[in-house]
Amino acid sequence: MKLSKLNELPSTREMIDAFRGYNHNIRISEGEFYDMTNLTSAEYPSLSPRKKRGIYESPENPLGLISKDALCYVDGSDLYINKYKIEGFELDPNTKKTLISMGAYIIIMPDKKYINTQDYSDKGNIEVEFNLTAHNGAEPVGSCSFIMSDMEGETYKNPKIKGEEDERAIAESNITPYADIEDLPAGMLWLDTSSNPSMLKMYDKQKSAWIEIPVYTKIYANGIGKTFNTGDGVFISISGTSAATSHFRDYIVIEKKISDNAILVKTNLTYNIYEISDYAEGEPITINIKRDMPNMDFIIESENRLWGCKYGVVDGKMVNEIYASKLGDFKNWHCFAGISTDSYVASVGTDGQFTGAITYLGYPLFFKEDCIHKIYGSYPDNFQIQTTACRGVQNGSSKSLALVNETLFYKSRYSVCAYDGALPVEMSGALGNVQYSDAVAGSLGNKYYISMRDSEDYHLFVYDTFKGMWHKEDNTQAAQFCNCRGNLYYIDHDTKQIKTIRKPSSESEGIEEPGLVKWSAETGIIGTDSPDKKYISRLVVRLLLEVGTRVTFFVEYDSSGSWEHLFSMDGTTLKTFSIPIRPKRCDHLRLRIDGEGEAKIFSICKTIEQGSDM
Repeated sequence: MKLSKLNELPSTREMIDAFRGYNHNIRISEGEFYDMTNLTSAEYPSLSPRKKRGIYESPENPLGLISKDALCYVDGSDLYINKYKIEGFELDPNTKKTLISMGAYIIIMPDKKYINTQDYSDKGNIEVEFNLTAHNGAEPVGSCSFIMSDMEGETYKNPKIKGEEDERAIAESNITPYADIEDLPAGMLWLDTSSNPSMLKMYDKQKSAWIEIPVYTKIYANGIGKTFNTGDGVFISISGTSAATSHFRDYIVIEKKISDNAILVKTNLTYNIYEISDYAEGEPITINIKRDMPNMDFIIESENRLWGCKYGVVDGKMVNEIYASKLGDFKNWHCFAGISTDSYVASVGTDGQFTGAITYLGYPLFFKEDCIHKIYGSYPDNFQIQTTACRGVQNGSSKSLALVNETLFYKSRYSVCAYDGALPVEMSGALGNVQYSDAVAGSLGNKYYISMRDSEDYHLFVYDTFKGMWHKEDNTQAAQFCNCRGNLYYIDHDTKQIKTIRKPSSESEGIEEPGLVKWSAETGIIGTDSPDKKYISRLVVRLLLEVGTRVTFFVEYDSSGSWEHLFSMDGTTLKTFSIPIRPKRCDHLRLRIDGEGEAKIFSICKTIEQGSDM
C-alpha cells in the first residue's frame, strides 16, 4: 500500500547577532527596535540595558547648573560651589538661572550678579546705581559737586584779564579779544560758541593762539569711587538745571577713578562753563549715575566677552539686536570710546524671536527658527554678522544646543540637526514622524543626550555619534544638563534631584540610584516580506544574565494590541535558552523582551515556518 507523501513546509532560520538601536518607523531592519526602554549602545553589537545612574544631591529648588573646577548649582536663593554654600550671596528663588563662565567668574542671569570662584569675597551686582544731591562749591559741599578739570583731574583756573575787564564777559562771548591778545595770561580759558558743539579753548602764550582742549568734569561724592571704576560706561541723568540736563543725556565712560570719593568723566561741552560749578547757594540738583546691562534673551561667552541678543520691546522701542560687553569686562555694555576694547551693539534684519545662542569654534552663534547669525571679527570695528537661512533652533529648545566632540547638535523645528559650521544636517530619521518640543540636551563622550516632549510625555534619547545609533532610555524630563569632570549632570524636573548619567565612582560624586534598571525592547513587524501565513516554531536566545535578573518574552499576533506571554527566565550565568513556543499561524507578529537588571543578549535565532496564503 502506498501512502501519499506530505510536502514539507518551507521554513527559514533568521539569526540576529547585531542590535542596531532604536528606529521608530514602519519598516525597519533586523536588529533594530521599534520601541525600547533603557537600552544602550555601550555593549554593541550585543543588546544590553544602560548602567545605573547616580544621585549627586537633593536640593529643595534646583534652578541652574554650571561646571567650573567643580560643579556649581543654584538652590533657591543660594549658590553652591562643590556643595559649599556661598554666604552673603542671595539670588531670586523664583526664576530659572542661566549661569555663564568667564575666566574665574560665574555670571548669573537674570539676576545680573557675579562671583569670583577663586575669591568668594569678589561678588556683587553687575548693575549699580548712585543717587546724589549736588550743591555749589569747588570743594565738596553737601553730598556732591561738579568741577571742570583737565585730564588728570586738576581743576582749571580762570585768571582775570589784565585791566578792569570782566573775565566772564570775554569768556562767554564768541569774539576773541585780539586787541589785547598779547596781554592775555597763559592758561586763559575761552568758550568758542561758534561751533556745535561748543569748544573749550586755552590761550597758548608761546604760539599766541587759542588751542582747543578736552573738557573733563570731576564729580565729588562720598563713595562714588567705590561704586564705579575707571573704564565703566555709565548713564548720568541730572535734574535741577537746564544746562546740565541738556548735556548729560547719554552714556559716558569714566576716564579715571581719582579716589574713593571722586571720578573723572569727559564732557562734550554745549553750555556755559561757569554753570558747571556756579550754582546759586541752596539750589541743589539731583544726579543719578548708573551702570546697567541690557535685558537679553540669551547670553554666552566668547573670546573674553559676553555676548547676548534681544528681540522685543524695550522702553517702548522695538529692538532686534546683538550685544557684546567690553573686552574682558562683563560689567560694561555701554563703552563706546572708539577703541578695540569697546562694547558692541548691532541690529539684525531677520524677523522673529531669537531661539538660542552658543559659542562654536570660537564664533558666537545666534539662532532663530529659520536662520543662524554668525559673528566674525576680533574687535568692534571689524565685527561682521553673517546670516545663513537654514534650520535653526526650535523655539523653546534653546537648551538643546550641545557640542559632541567637534560637532554641534540641536533640536530644530522638525528634527535633530548636526552642524559643522557649514549647513545643518538632519540626524533624527530613526525617531520617526513623532513631533517633539521643549528639548534639553547635553553630551558625554561620543554621545548626545536629549530630553524632549511629545504630545503626551517626556522621553530621554541618546545618539551615539561614533556608532550612528539612537537609543531610547526613559521618561526623564531634564531641566538642564552640565558636563563636569568626566560625568554628565542633570536636574531631574520630577524629583528635583541633581543626578549623573554615569554611576558615581566616589562619595564626592554622590550615591548610586536604588533598585534594578527596568528595560524593554520591542521589534518591528515580522513577516511583511511574505504574503503567506506563518508562525515561529522555535526561538533560541543566547544571553548572559546576572544573578537576580529576570527576563520575559512576549509576542503580539497580527497587530492585535494584546501581548501574549511566552517564557520567563531568571539570571544565573551565560547560557543558550531555547524558548518554548506554542505555534500559532498569523500574517505578521512582533516580539517584546522585558527585563529587570543586568543582562547581555548576544543573539536571537528565529525559525519561521511558512504556510499557505489562507
